[in-house]
Amino acid sequence: MSVLKDRLLARIAREGPIGVADYMLECLLDPTHGYYATRDPLGAAGDFTTAPEISQMFGEMLGLWLAQVWMDQGAPVPFVLAELGPGRGTLMADMLRATRSVPGFHAALQVSLVEASPVLRRAQAEVLEGFTPAFHASVADLPDGPLFLVANEFFDALPIRQFQRGPAGWHERQIGAADERLIWGLGPEARIGLLEDRFADTPLGGIIETNAPAMAIASEIGQRIAAHGGAALIVDYGGWYSHGDTFQAMARHAHADPLDDPGAADLTAHVAFGPLARAATPAVAVPLTPQGVFLERLGITARAQALAKGISGPALDNHVAAHRRLTHPQEMGTLFHVLALMPPGRPMPPGFED
Repeated sequence: MSVLKDRLLARIAREGPIGVADYMLECLLDPTHGYYATRDPLGAAGDFTTAPEISQMFGEMLGLWLAQVWMDQGAPVPFVLAELGPGRGTLMADMLRATRSVPGFHAALQVSLVEASPVLRRAQAEVLEGFTPAFHASVADLPDGPLFLVANEFFDALPIRQFQRGPAGWHERQIGAADERLIWGLGPEARIGLLEDRFADTPLGGIIETNAPAMAIASEIGQRIAAHGGAALIVDYGGWYSHGDTFQAMARHAHADPLDDPGAADLTAHVAFGPLARAATPAVAVPLTPQGVFLERLGITARAQALAKGISGPALDNHVAAHRRLTHPQEMGTLFHVLALMPPGRPMPPGFED
């Protein structure tokens, strides 16, 4: 039995069942035994692969999008180029490489990274050494000024709460213990004001997920962009609303039991983009767009064709497969969506027009 599982069982015995949010925090961020504190989770040797690790084209498209919006807003100097949960720094490195020829862009930017993992911070510092990135514990710690921000597969790892509808109210899903095992259970039925508008569209026994940390972060981003200018791109899997149980664990590129081995698997849930968009007011959210559609509108196929001219054999096969994985409807193309946040009164940015 793992040390973290022992500690969770002891806590439950002492204090009673815990909610999903508390469980996620313990498993992901415990400073000694938490998932992000102890490993690099990315790539073939890790537990999952994100879009920047699949192909450089993903970061190139996002970087050029940010540079275009920066120019459309008058090329403010200086500005903060920020990423939330930057992984190994691959996405930021690709964005910076793609924008190195944009006049004035690099001279005006300050790279700022919001990252909790000491392991990943070291990797990011090495990859981005030439840009002297500043590290921050939260969005609230980012410098003031125009903010151009990207968050790829960041919001899905924030701690959620789950509520199951009863006849007259909601039961919070909780994690308890029996026979030295972690088990699922339900708290007492109660009326939840935050979920009043979801009661009618949720069947008896149906599950709704909420994410208070995500709302707070979206609010901070929206207020900064509305006040100082800038833009944000949020890329993740999910939909406009929360429907059903989406809590999941990934270990060694396969789904795992979230309660089986605390701290040894990545824990995530689908992102509900609608609440994020509302929380970001007074910034304006542009229409939610599938990742594949967004990347195609930005010209990823032309970029893929240009890159393909210089390669052959297995490298070309991998390149074609990477383009398909990022854009095809049966792969990441429709599972992932893109939400942009803009200052009020700005025109529709590239990639979101009909």
